[in-house]
Amino acid sequence: MSTLDDTPPGDSLSGFYGWTNTLKGIYYGPGSVKTALPKLLQTLGVKKALVVTGRTLHEKTDVVRRVESILKEHDAYGATFFEIGEHTPIAGIRQGIKVFQENGCDVIVAVGGGSPVDGSKAILYNIQLETGGPTLKQISIPTTLSAAEYSIGAGFTNDAGEKVAVSSQDLAPAGIILDGELTLPTPERLWLSTGIRSLDHAVENLYRPGVSFPVKQLMYAALKDLFHYLPASKKDPTNVEYRQRLQIASWMSLWPMKLERYSALGISHSLGHKLGASLSPCLTGKKCLTLAPTVVMKAEVGSEDDKKWLAGALFYLNEASTGSLDGDVLKLASLINQ
Repeated sequence: MSTLDDTPPGDSLSGFYGWTNTLKGIYYGPGSVKTALPKLLQTLGVKKALVVTGRTLHEKTDVVRRVESILKEHDAYGATFFEIGEHTPIAGIRQGIKVFQENGCDVIVAVGGGSPVDGSKAILYNIQLETGGPTLKQISIPTTLSAAEYSIGAGFTNDAGEKVAVSSQDLAPAGIILDGELTLPTPERLWLSTGIRSLDHAVENLYRPGVSFPVKQLMYAALKDLFHYLPASKKDPTNVEYRQRLQIASWMSLWPMKLERYSALGISHSLGHKLGASLSPCLTGKKCLTLAPTVVMKAEVGSEDDKKWLAGALFYLNEASTGSLDGDVLKLASLINQ
């Protein structure tokens, strides 16, 4: 595990970028799951998958059945587990481990939002603790914009109802499939609120210690598309192109990377988790409450380098400068709050 980086930011033109340990491929495009999933199974050398998903996605849509069908066609289907609830309670994780082992699975295919993806990480983490062997692999097929599939951490809720976390480079999914068609059944509130979470990632990565120059440039691209396509997707929710572009923007907002020294995303991200775990409503909806005030605070106490990166977002959003660095950061906060 890396140590927390509490050093002040330095010259943005100096730094480090590291590739993640586990990621072997990301496939994207409408309808891509049919060809991408078999390719990833072959690449990873795995034989039998446990599909981990949510109850609603399993019972009220055909998304999971489509994934199951592909696995069955390639004799790679083990079982489906859909007892991962919101905020990933520990009881569901324990049951998932039992189903995984009883069916002789060697890989998890997580289908859905952050709860199945993080739940799968937690299942694999606990299996590794139990067996002492290597961490087994996950293929993630997200249907929201939470971006949990790009992180090395897993959040879950313990028996006391508290949010806890585990983190390891080996927990990040080994394969990811971004298929905009599979997001069509996602409820509007969940789709848009997780888009706000991606917005949170993109903004906070602009001042996160250790994030490299090229990755910060990707944050600008993510912000531009999130600002444009989230309202467009709300207006036209069946437009698969908009949904696919938002999936790619979410990918850019939390670009897979290995930091030389680990650093947390930021205050807004942390507050969102705390509010979500204790108050129980959709975690990502809370980001609307925390991100803009965090950016305002950066205008008041942030470093010159952090302010420059935040102010630079206005150009990509086609917004005029106020003429001052602090003013530009405050303007970005205002745009986020709209």
